[in-house]
Amino acid sequence: MNSRSADLTQGPLLKQIIFYTIPIILTGILQLLFNAADLVVVGQYCGSISVGAVGATGPVINLITNLFIGFSVGSGVSVAHGIGAGKDEDVRRVVRTSIPLAAICGLILTIIGIAGAKFILQLMDTPDDAIDLSAAYMRIYFCGIVSSMLYNFGSAILRAAGDTKSPLIYLTAAGILNVMLNLLFVTVFKMDVAGVALATALSQTVSAALIIRALMRRDDACKLELKKMHIYKRQLFRIMQIGFPAGIQGSLFSISNVIIQSSVNSFGSIAMSGNAAAQNIEGFVYTSMNSVSQSALNFAGQNHGAGKFDRIRKTMFICLGFVLCIGLGLGLSAYFFSKPLLSIYISDSAEAIEYGIVRVLYICVPYFLCGLMDVSTGLLRGLGSSILPMIITIAGVCGFRVLWICTVFRLPQYHSLEVLYISYLISWAMTFLVQITLFVILLNIKKKKARLRQ
Repeated sequence: MNSRSADLTQGPLLKQIIFYTIPIILTGILQLLFNAADLVVVGQYCGSISVGAVGATGPVINLITNLFIGFSVGSGVSVAHGIGAGKDEDVRRVVRTSIPLAAICGLILTIIGIAGAKFILQLMDTPDDAIDLSAAYMRIYFCGIVSSMLYNFGSAILRAAGDTKSPLIYLTAAGILNVMLNLLFVTVFKMDVAGVALATALSQTVSAALIIRALMRRDDACKLELKKMHIYKRQLFRIMQIGFPAGIQGSLFSISNVIIQSSVNSFGSIAMSGNAAAQNIEGFVYTSMNSVSQSALNFAGQNHGAGKFDRIRKTMFICLGFVLCIGLGLGLSAYFFSKPLLSIYISDSAEAIEYGIVRVLYICVPYFLCGLMDVSTGLLRGLGSSILPMIITIAGVCGFRVLWICTVFRLPQYHSLEVLYISYLISWAMTFLVQITLFVILLNIKKKKARLRQ
């Protein structure tokens, strides 16, 4: 079998980045469409309270899983560096280490998610009329989290090798199954939110199986041989060195979102419903922009391994311009069509739709700032620097948002959802400016060191 792979260190950059990124965007959008199917089915057949119950679990799930998903970033960067440097044996060991690591991470998450679901939701002040539904959704969802981890680690490896099409194909198959099971469990078996959670868990198992199969059928250094799986200390350390700060960054990022979700919850279940629906819409904008950051990471990673620093600089300009166009175009479109889009999710509450429109205005329209921030993060990680973006994000995003909620938002005259949402765009802008400045400085330092070694 011919492995789908690409050498990201040669060829016309603009064309390569566009063709590399499009399958990632389509993969993310498809994943969101299938996730949206959960909310649409629940909203149409179970009501706005169930929509809010499912939506309230998002920040909690991200909080619990982001630390371990960060390790998949470490795997991807390690593979990209190894491929760029031509170190095939190192790539093989990273792959053989990554898959058992993914399974271990998944098992830990399963225990945490099932045991701690209701307790965490109570800490978030989830309303009484939604908490039992939210807890049921979380517990079933986490039964399939091992599969989710395997998919994330496996797709990170494939993308680092230049293959962005396979994850798209596998997700499509799993997503179609998810939609079919949603309709079966909710409309036929009347399982409410438990039905969509079970459908998600089962479809994740299918996507994980397809990813593992793809790795096993490769004929290059990324080939997975189950009998040779082994956690190599040096490769594990490298994965953790990059992945742990990325995971900590993601987790702390999620903590700020959990605090914000708790603040939204204080406005009641109707506000929760509108917020959840709007989050699902803005997810399409975010995923499209985040796909560019993944491209930035892997292009920077392979070219860093090959020592092609001028090519990394060009990657920076292309990716920043690309994400700016995507963010502005999709963000403005989301606001223009916000009412009909929100009506797809919410069929029984005009008030909830109005809450959703407010969020779309304050989050989606300036969302390009988040895209610029994410691209700068990807570029830094591609250079092998994961601690810097972690520190900057903790201060600029997490720290600022928590400070905002504890000071400005607590003032009676500013205690509104509009003021709460403003904290997002300020934190994105500040963090981007600091990260891109440090990236340029770090790139110049690495380039000078490379010249001295020649």
